[in-house]
Amino acid sequence: MSGGTDSSAACLLLQEAGFEVTGVTMRVWDLPRQFTPGCDVPHFIAEAQALAARLGIAHHVADEREAFRQTVVRNFIDEYAAGRTPNPCVMCNPLFKFRVLTEWADRLGCDYIATGHYVNTETVNGKTYIRMGDDARKDQSYFLWRLSQETLCRCLFPLGGMTKTDVRAYLDNRGFSVQARQEESMEVCFVEGDYRDFLREQAPDLAKRVAGGWFVDKTGHKLGEHAGVPFYTVGQRKGLGIALGRPAYVLRLNAEKNTVVLGTEEDLLTTAFFVTGWQAADPAVLTDEAGLTVRIRYHSTPIPCRCEHLDDGRLLVRLPQAASAVTPGQSAVFYVGHRLVGGGYIDSQRGIGLYL
Repeated sequence: MSGGTDSSAACLLLQEAGFEVTGVTMRVWDLPRQFTPGCDVPHFIAEAQALAARLGIAHHVADEREAFRQTVVRNFIDEYAAGRTPNPCVMCNPLFKFRVLTEWADRLGCDYIATGHYVNTETVNGKTYIRMGDDARKDQSYFLWRLSQETLCRCLFPLGGMTKTDVRAYLDNRGFSVQARQEESMEVCFVEGDYRDFLREQAPDLAKRVAGGWFVDKTGHKLGEHAGVPFYTVGQRKGLGIALGRPAYVLRLNAEKNTVVLGTEEDLLTTAFFVTGWQAADPAVLTDEAGLTVRIRYHSTPIPCRCEHLDDGRLLVRLPQAASAVTPGQSAVFYVGHRLVGGGYIDSQRGIGLYL
């Protein structure tokens, strides 16, 4: 719990449903804006403690800062350095947020774990699945595809059937006006501002190591120098630092050669891509199920697709309609209707031309 809108509502809803609630706040990364002058406790922890006191529940702080730095933040830097665009929430959820909640639940004798995610769950043929939240604008299922069956069967998501407007009204009606009006943060929790500045700060030698690479066109012709592969993402158009007399988009990143391939907006379109590191409660669903769709980024519209298992363990995902800026490192999350049935990481698209 963070003491914010969603965790406050989740706690209150669970209490009203008759559950005995215990709060756990995870501390993973300290930002200057999280502190009041003269106070060494981040404001979100103080707010969570105050909320717990008001609700009359026990509260604990799980300090995971060093492990988080060595795992999630390190991966964030390494992925950009390798020419991929990471999504740290997808890594944090199974390795930190839900792991920590499960460990504390076991330690304290709690049967369930709960969060303020806008998702639902359902059980089908003995397996527990995430379902999209009822509020399409807030649905967070995309970030939860890596959760295991052991974790999902213990999860409660009190906000899954509510909209954000409903949640704010609910808190207001119960006298929690401060929590009801708190603003949301859509940023990566450990990055303030541009991720490029964060990379330079956390890896001071990175910019020097990757400087001197080349922008190239699809044929490999050099167009000009760039700042280094980690400072660009697939689909990027602004801030390239090169003038070609026409709009240019990042098509591909090659960390080994330190090249950034530029092309047109049409060049970003594809009808097939590779997925690695995938998992599914029922792997057969990814190849046999009618109505399979895939999201290639958070809040993107699910696209009809079909999957093929390749001999190297990857999935080949085929699309009847072209998708733009399929980005290595991001997640491909698969659905049947509103049910999340699997996910994986978008892989390098080298060699995809053989399948188009």
